[in-house]
Amino acid sequence: MVDIEKYSYKITRKIRVRIPDLPGAFGQMATELGKHGAVLGDITKVHLTSQYITRDVIIFFDDEKQFSDTISDLEHLRGYKIISIEDEVLHLHRGGKIAITPTVKVDTLSELRMIYTPGVAQVCNYIIEHPEEAREYTSICNSVCIATNGSAVLGLGDIGVLAGMPVMEGKSVILNRMAGVSCIPLLIESDNADRIVDTLEAVSKTFSVIMIEDIKAPLCFEVEERLQKRVDIPVFHDDQHGTATVILAALLKALQLVDKQKEKVKIVISGAGAAGAATGKMLMEYGFRHITICDRKGALYMGRPEHMNAYKNSIAELTNKPGEKGDLKEVMRGKDIFIGVSSSNLVSKDMVRSMNNAPIIFALANPLPEIHLVDALEAGAAIALDGRTINNCLVFPGIIRGTIDAGAPRITYPMKFSAAETLASLSGKHEIVPDFMNPGVHKKIAEAVEQAAL
Repeated sequence: MVDIEKYSYKITRKIRVRIPDLPGAFGQMATELGKHGAVLGDITKVHLTSQYITRDVIIFFDDEKQFSDTISDLEHLRGYKIISIEDEVLHLHRGGKIAITPTVKVDTLSELRMIYTPGVAQVCNYIIEHPEEAREYTSICNSVCIATNGSAVLGLGDIGVLAGMPVMEGKSVILNRMAGVSCIPLLIESDNADRIVDTLEAVSKTFSVIMIEDIKAPLCFEVEERLQKRVDIPVFHDDQHGTATVILAALLKALQLVDKQKEKVKIVISGAGAAGAATGKMLMEYGFRHITICDRKGALYMGRPEHMNAYKNSIAELTNKPGEKGDLKEVMRGKDIFIGVSSSNLVSKDMVRSMNNAPIIFALANPLPEIHLVDALEAGAAIALDGRTINNCLVFPGIIRGTIDAGAPRITYPMKFSAAETLASLSGKHEIVPDFMNPGVHKKIAEAVEQAAL
């Protein structure tokens, strides 16, 4: 498990291979793997005979070509036989990761008659007279919709709704495990804002919260704004607000460690999509003052003549008060903090060296960061973290749980600020963020969000 976490950005395969039971035989195989740049993981003995040893070997590959070339050469080793190749990740996902299950038992005819006809009519009639009690006496009180059109999935891009479903299921598992929330993924095969908003409004009475996920910008901004005006429950776009909240939390702790103040530090954000725009707005709202956001064409500024839209214009109004121009390399000079929510390998060591002393680097691009953390640290970064550490899964379970518990009609900046401050306070002395797997972290965030809502 430690290996899989370390190499989580690589392709993982479990190879069952029969190896001659001779001195140095496994070493020959390991040498072949090393020649191709593949990384050896866990090794398990499966079977032993007088002439052969069968082992299960976990191997990590950079891409499918490296995998194919490596396996081809392994198959040509004299006396070796590959018995099977298993994709560990596909195996885990087989059959899906979630299911709708009942919360009551039905072991007797009497219980059946209470949960269904005729007994259920008593509850139906009660809700007719007291519609505000529907949340109390149905699953609405703890149900969240996670809706996507699959147009901006993690670092994969526009892959469609079917390929996006495993991500929706993963988020559902996290919400259930860490916040006790029941989720229903909803796949909406459309890039039309009217159709998406109409669909979600039509089903909104089923849920306490609607989460929109992995919808490309600027469509996601339009869907969120319009839907929130039309429904009486919170609409939460985690790619925007969850990401911005965890970045704020990480910044609060990082600034403590480097002894800098939020009003004075200069920040550059790489990426003007959903995450970058929301992060810039949230940091400005919290009291940071010097922020410049870059897209592929460089710094956003008021009056930029090309590659702008209404949403980028609104960001340019709030940020980059000096009107900086130029590409990311130019804008990074003299900055204290780099936040990357864009693309892999955009930042060099020299770009980090051009920043102010002891810069903070949050390189959060998926699946690979804008700069590898070792390179950033070697170039002088005081703190360098990627998306495996600064991840929105640290905050969205608590935000959703607290919102539901408070019965809040909207998720506000004070609620998100409370989540960020609580997360920052829970990290260890030398940590930027605490361990995601600690349920107490999510419980405390939920409590803080509920109090802020009330």
